[in-house]
Amino acid sequence: MTPSDVKATLSFSDGSPSMDLPMFKGSIGPDVIDIRKLYAQTGKFTYDPGFLSTASCQSTITYIDGDKGELLYRGYPIEQLATNCDFLDTCYLLLYGELPNVQQQADFKKLVTTHTMVNEQMQFFLRGFRRDAHPMAVMTGLVGALSAFYHDSTDINNPKHREIAAIRLIAKMPTLVAMAYKYGIGQPYMYPKNSLSYSANFMRMMFATPCEEYEPNDVLVRAIDRIFILHADHEQNASTSTVRLCGSSGTNPFAAIAAGVACLWGPAHGGANEAALNMLEEIQRNGGVEKIGEFIKQVKDKNSNVKLMGFGHRVYKNYDPRAKLMRETCHEVLGALGLGNDPLFKLAMALEKIALEDEYFVARKLYPNVDFYSGIVQRAIGIPVSLFTAIFALARTVGWIAQLNEMIGDPEYKIGRPRQLYHGSPRRDVKPISQR
Repeated sequence: MTPSDVKATLSFSDGSPSMDLPMFKGSIGPDVIDIRKLYAQTGKFTYDPGFLSTASCQSTITYIDGDKGELLYRGYPIEQLATNCDFLDTCYLLLYGELPNVQQQADFKKLVTTHTMVNEQMQFFLRGFRRDAHPMAVMTGLVGALSAFYHDSTDINNPKHREIAAIRLIAKMPTLVAMAYKYGIGQPYMYPKNSLSYSANFMRMMFATPCEEYEPNDVLVRAIDRIFILHADHEQNASTSTVRLCGSSGTNPFAAIAAGVACLWGPAHGGANEAALNMLEEIQRNGGVEKIGEFIKQVKDKNSNVKLMGFGHRVYKNYDPRAKLMRETCHEVLGALGLGNDPLFKLAMALEKIALEDEYFVARKLYPNVDFYSGIVQRAIGIPVSLFTAIFALARTVGWIAQLNEMIGDPEYKIGRPRQLYHGSPRRDVKPISQR
């Protein structure tokens, strides 16, 4: 952190002495007021529900400017990474800080490819779940179980262990997601194939069967790869903060990532693309494109409970840069598969047009977000809606690991311990039961 010459002075109207608070400058973004000594010097805490105005850590991984609609991984704009790199290049960048050269790229891809199989016992572990279990319920169990199968890399304080765990998680997540899918539909598991790229291998494990050869469609493989890149990291969001908080206790990397998976399951976080598709299907059931005007009217009605899912973003107050990229991919996939006239996709494109042109949505900056487009793309590819969040978890795993490793390597890191504003009863004594 770079200390600033400017200091913030905190003064109190009750006559308590004021205090100077140091300020730090990031390389970009808002300055940060250091309040670490506030309690020791004043006996007071700050109050910030949801930590919306609090920097919980210092980081060099991802930067978001919500007003500009900008997302940088290690300084590189997401637009450049999504068009010039593949997902494993992006993984290398997030883990090690720089894009790989030719040799590093080849070595890293080989390393990940040779770790894609999972212990055969995982198949028996899966059988303990009901066939109709939600894939995220299955994934929280499978990822947490990795520590039982790979306990030779569970020491979070050992850099070598952390690196082995990182490679294992990145390599095995596609295999686990595909296994969860195949288990749910009663098909045989497909083992990884080392001759294929990371994303093509995932597509094959998802959609191939032992009956016939499977040829990955380049357009669809590229679409999945782009989904992975766009979801790889997103600064200190709920699931990333969960991974950091969980990891701060010294737990093993697999347990910390499983905590991230559990947090991501929430509909306000990773489940947003699932919610967007469910909304489209609901409109379709109620009359489709013909009734879209009525739906929009309900969305605008303050007294209605109807919400427009897949539009707007908590951080981006401008067009989400990931949504622009996903929009291109969405139209490319629908074109390649000849789905332009599919009723649901026609409805989605009609809704997109209204949101981009209607003054109500434009004024409120309710642009279609990445969840809206990625949900449409995944459905077009043949991925069931219930699996969307598991694919998000697969993509975000590398970001979680990079953030976890950064925290462990930070000399200032401590076990997380938020404070509270207590509003309960003051101290009181227990009365005998006859007097209660």
